[in-house]
Amino acid sequence: MTFHRTTTRPTASPATRHAGTGTLPPETTRRDRLAGSRPLAAAPVLLMAVVALTDLLTPDWLHVSPVMAAVPVLASVLLPLWATAVLGCVALAVTALLQADAGQWGQPDSDVVLFSLFVVGLTSLATCSLRRRRERQLQQVRSVAETAQRALMHPLPHRIGTLALRGVYLPAESEANIGGDFYEAIRTPYGIRVLVGDVRGKGLPAVGASAALLGAFRELAHLEPSLTRVAERLDERARRQIAAADDILDDGRPDATPGSLFTERFATALLVEFPTGEPVARLVHCGHPEPFLVHAGRVRGLLPDRPGAPLGLGDLLETAPAVQTVPFGPGDRLLLYTDGFIEARDRRGRFPDLAARVEAHAGRPLEAMVSGLRRDLVRHAHGDLGDDAALVALERLPEPPVAP
Repeated sequence: MTFHRTTTRPTASPATRHAGTGTLPPETTRRDRLAGSRPLAAAPVLLMAVVALTDLLTPDWLHVSPVMAAVPVLASVLLPLWATAVLGCVALAVTALLQADAGQWGQPDSDVVLFSLFVVGLTSLATCSLRRRRERQLQQVRSVAETAQRALMHPLPHRIGTLALRGVYLPAESEANIGGDFYEAIRTPYGIRVLVGDVRGKGLPAVGASAALLGAFRELAHLEPSLTRVAERLDERARRQIAAADDILDDGRPDATPGSLFTERFATALLVEFPTGEPVARLVHCGHPEPFLVHAGRVRGLLPDRPGAPLGLGDLLETAPAVQTVPFGPGDRLLLYTDGFIEARDRRGRFPDLAARVEAHAGRPLEAMVSGLRRDLVRHAHGDLGDDAALVALERLPEPPVAP
């Protein structure tokens, strides 16, 4: 997660929750991640064919068949254990046929090549077995983290009053990178209040910090009349969480000082309030990426006049974050997101242009727009998300007609 200095970002720059309230089946995101890896699965077979054809077309004195040892090695990285075993045996058999065709069968050099290929095949099987075991262990860690995230992030309702909501959450492709993205929307005496945030860090500690902040928000949103005060109280909660974590990590360190790890953990956040009966939205930025406002099909980033510090670092600034008020009438949309939606790289290292994608989908229904943005992100990253990504889309609906 990156601490976003939102005043410097150009407007046009850049377990799973679906658009709506439900949870996508795990196989959906698994298909997304594997979509780009299917051609790689055929690489060992293709390599075997190339080596065999090259060996047949070159003179007998040029020995190409030893390169066949790369086939089981490549298979152990890309394929399951049974496929690695099958390809290892096939590679050994094809090499023996090539040696016989070249008149080298039974010669010492041929025996060395075949024995070496046999040893490489066994080593590849052991490597593949270790890889699969490690993948299962990481999948268990991922499952625990995703289950915890699903438990702490309540599904968004389709509608709260005159506000339509859709949310999507995509976990990182790497199990070790599961982070602390979170969001919530609540009806309160002061209007509808929404929180989107991202805890710095990965794994269960980040999920635990997200749970603490979400729990605090669900209480403070009902108690504090000022949105700024909600942000201040969340910052206090984050600092207590950090202090407790520091005490645990510093325990037993002779050089540890109180708060020595203080600045290593924080959470960016964006709080939004939709007051009842007022066609406006009030925002408080806490180091989070600026949201996008869609009005009449046009998209613009809402850069704050005075952004606040991330939650947990509030004592670094002498003033509280300012409340930004923007018109938000019927048909207007507001998109809140975490940095996973703007920092996912493609294979050339390029970031997505989220503003352009939002504008491309602006004319579609809210759910279709969120689904389209999700597909765009997965396609851009080729299914390989390096960080969690969350997005919440909000649309102001017309007031219901007054009964005569």
